[in-house]
Amino acid sequence: MKSKAIHFISIGGSAMHNLALALHQQGYLVTGSDDEIYEPSRTRLEQSGLLPAQIGWFPENIHADLDAVIVGMHARRDNPELKKALELKLPIFSYPEYIYQQSQHKQRIVIAGSHGKTTITSIILHVLKHHNRVFDYLVGAQLEGFETMARLTPDAPVIVIEGDEYASSPIDASPKFLHYKPHIALISGIAWDHVNIYPTWEEYVDQFEFLAEAMPKAGILVFDESDDMLDVIGQKERPDIVKVPYEAHPSEIVDGRTYLLTNKGEKVPVFVFGDHNMKNIAGAMAICDRLGITDELFYEAIGTFKGAARRLEKVVEKEGRILFRDFAHAPSKVEASTKAVRQQFPDRKLVAAVELHTYSSLNKAFLNQYKGCLDDADVAVIYFDSHTLAIKQLPSISVDDVKSAFERPDLHVFTDSTQLLEFLIAQTTTAEVFLLMSSGTFGNLNFELVGEHLLHPVSN
Repeated sequence: MKSKAIHFISIGGSAMHNLALALHQQGYLVTGSDDEIYEPSRTRLEQSGLLPAQIGWFPENIHADLDAVIVGMHARRDNPELKKALELKLPIFSYPEYIYQQSQHKQRIVIAGSHGKTTITSIILHVLKHHNRVFDYLVGAQLEGFETMARLTPDAPVIVIEGDEYASSPIDASPKFLHYKPHIALISGIAWDHVNIYPTWEEYVDQFEFLAEAMPKAGILVFDESDDMLDVIGQKERPDIVKVPYEAHPSEIVDGRTYLLTNKGEKVPVFVFGDHNMKNIAGAMAICDRLGITDELFYEAIGTFKGAARRLEKVVEKEGRILFRDFAHAPSKVEASTKAVRQQFPDRKLVAAVELHTYSSLNKAFLNQYKGCLDDADVAVIYFDSHTLAIKQLPSISVDDVKSAFERPDLHVFTDSTQLLEFLIAQTTTAEVFLLMSSGTFGNLNFELVGEHLLHPVSN
C-alpha cells in the first residue's frame, strides 16, 4: 500500500517537528519547509532525514500527490506554499486538526490551562509508561524516557494531549484545544496571556468557557477549584457532564525535599516541588484515576518523575549552590516558580532572573501584570532584547518602563546578554540559588558558564 505523503509548512516548530517525527516513524512520507529552524529541532530533523535541504518557502514543494498539508502558526497567511496548497485544493490542516482526524477512534484527554499543563501532561505520561499502558500523546516538552514529544499510532486506545489556547494556524484563529473535542478535559488555571490574540481578559477567559461548553455528553471536566475564575466555569451546571474539582496535594518539605502526604499516613518523596506542582500532581492524579490507575499505583510511579525539560529543571548543584532553569514567562508562572524555590530553600539567598521574550511580556500595556511576581527573590533581574521587539514588530519599551511596571526599586534590568552574564557571575560570591526563567535563551546565555561559576565562585 502506498504510504501517505504529508508536507509540513513550518516544520521547525516545537510541536510541528515532533508531529513530523511521529508520522515519519509510522512510515509516512514526510517533507517540510521553514524559514528558520533552531535547535533542538534542527538536529532531530536532520537525524531522521527530514531537515529541508534549503531554508525558505518553495511553492514547488506543494503538488497534487500530497495527501495532506499541515501548516504551523509560524507561517503567515500569504505564505507561498500555503497559497499553492489552497490553489490546488489540497487537504490543509493545522496540527490540532490533524491530530483529531487521526484520533477520532481514541479516548481523547486534553490538558489545558494558562499554567501547569505541560507538567500535568508529563506526569500522566510518566505514570502510564511506568505501568506499561498503551497510549498516544502530544506534550510541549521533552521527557526522560520518551524519544519524541508526540506519538500517533493506529492502535493506541487513548491519546493524552497538552492543549493550549493559542490560535491553531494562520488561517484558523480558533484555540488549538477546541479542535481536539476531548472526552476528558482538565483546566489547570486561568491567567491572562497571549494579548496579541486576546487583547482583553474577558476574551481570554471566554476560550476556556468555550472548552467547557463543548464537552460531550458523559464528558468529564477536571479543574483547579482554588482558581476563582476557573471555579466559576467548572462549577457551572452542564447536563451529563461530570465535574471533578481538585486542590493542591498535601505535602511537606523536609531538608529541601518535598514529600507527598497520603491519606494512609505515608510520605512519598518527589523531585518536583512548589504549591503549583502540588496542584499539578493532584490534577494528574485525578486524570489517572479515570484511566484506572489507583492511588497506590500513582504513588509508586510519581516518585521517579523528575520533571519536564526546562520546568524548574536543575542545571547544576554542588555544595548548596543550585542553578534552576524554568520555562516560566507569563506573570502567574514567574510568581509560582519564584515562590516555589523560595519555599524549598527559605534560608538561602535567591537570585531570580526573567527574560521578557513573548508578545505579551514585551507589550507595554501588559507589563504591569508582572507587579509583585518577583517579590520572593532576594535579587530580581529582568532581561530583554530590542532585537526581539523588532522581530515581533512591537513598539519599543525602555528600562524605566520595566522598572515602573514591576514596582520594585531594586530591580536590575539588562538589555545586553554579556552584561547580564557578568552580573550573574558576580552574584555567585553571596547568592546560593539561581532561577533563570524564560521561553527564550536570554540572548544565547551560556548556562554552562554560569553553572561553572556556581561551582567555583569568583573571589571578591
